Amino acid sequence: MTALTLRIQHASRELKLFALASFVMGVAYSLFDSTFNNFLNERFALSGFERSFLEAPRELPGFLVVFVTAGMWFLCSRRLGAMSLLLSCVGCILIGFAAPSYLLLVFWLFIYSLGQHVFMPVSSTIGMELAAEGKTGRRLGQLNALRNLATILGSFLVFLGFRYLGLTFQMTFALAAVGFVIAAALMFRMKKEEAQPAGVYLRLHREYRLYYLLAVLYGSRKQLFITFAPWVLVTIFKQPTELLAQLLMIGGIISILFQPLLGWMIDKLGERFVLAGEAVLLVGVCFGYGFGPDFLSEQAAFWVACVCYLLDFSLMSVNMARSTYMKKVAVQPQDVQPALTTAVTIDHIFSITIALVGGVIWNRFGYQYVFMMGMVIAAVNFFAALRIRLPQKAV
Repeated sequence: MTALTLRIQHASRELKLFALASFVMGVAYSLFDSTFNNFLNERFALSGFERSFLEAPRELPGFLVVFVTAGMWFLCSRRLGAMSLLLSCVGCILIGFAAPSYLLLVFWLFIYSLGQHVFMPVSSTIGMELAAEGKTGRRLGQLNALRNLATILGSFLVFLGFRYLGLTFQMTFALAAVGFVIAAALMFRMKKEEAQPAGVYLRLHREYRLYYLLAVLYGSRKQLFITFAPWVLVTIFKQPTELLAQLLMIGGIISILFQPLLGWMIDKLGERFVLAGEAVLLVGVCFGYGFGPDFLSEQAAFWVACVCYLLDFSLMSVNMARSTYMKKVAVQPQDVQPALTTAVTIDHIFSITIALVGGVIWNRFGYQYVFMMGMVIAAVNFFAALRIRLPQKAV
């Protein structure tokens, strides 16, 4: 504890502000996400199609984020991050207090999600800016672990509030909105930096084509996990929704311990080793999801699927290695944030496509073939990772 106290005391003012903002923001997002589905069910009683359609306003901002960020070119990354949190605050309040109809809900959800997606690349950029030379992986790992802790705390507060304290949906959304405002205020207190010209966000650089490919592969594997992994547990193994909540809680606790270790591995062993290792593990995960029932008893296959779910959940954190790779190969330091922002847009183009293609494959050929596709993506990811070469200054 003494070593941790000394670290906190010697941390820069900017790092303390951003770490605290990240923690408060993590609690706010968790408060919203933990109650949103129940809110939809009780307030709107949506059909399956109406619920699935809501994924459009949630994912569309990911595609638009590069254009929105370019339109806000006059803001530096720290001010852009603060504004994105305020955008999520507005969307959160409108969903809770001004959504009497399904159509309005769609618009307010778009606003909320836009703030969330704009913050994604900004968060990685700021985290790497606040890292010492050669320790960017560790810094991102520490910040991600802090957000996971905040997520668990937010989920626990929702459980406690709804079970014992008479918390309502509107009260929860109001608390989340207050959290977004506090996090934004903390980021506004950070030192202002130079803004980027709008044009840099709308330009693809040939030098970063491998990074863009890695972003495509990440978007594809991410969507397979988000869309189809829970569906295997629910439809193939007939598990209740409570199981997914328990797995998410366990995964969050594992990530608190795993992400700092992952950051250390990135700094010590390099992005090439970490991303190639991720690809190898993903082949095993996809095989366990898709073909466990063919080789194991039903109970054993179920436990294998649970282990695969937790492993896949943890491997999502490996995306930080893509961010640190981009920082190391950047021709100019100011290229980092635009490239990360462009990657979010590219990521969402392919993730949406993979979800649609995977659904068709599942219905026509069976769920095993969806995970065969995942194994192919993992194999391509492996060979792409082997192509990573860092400039001499970054080694």
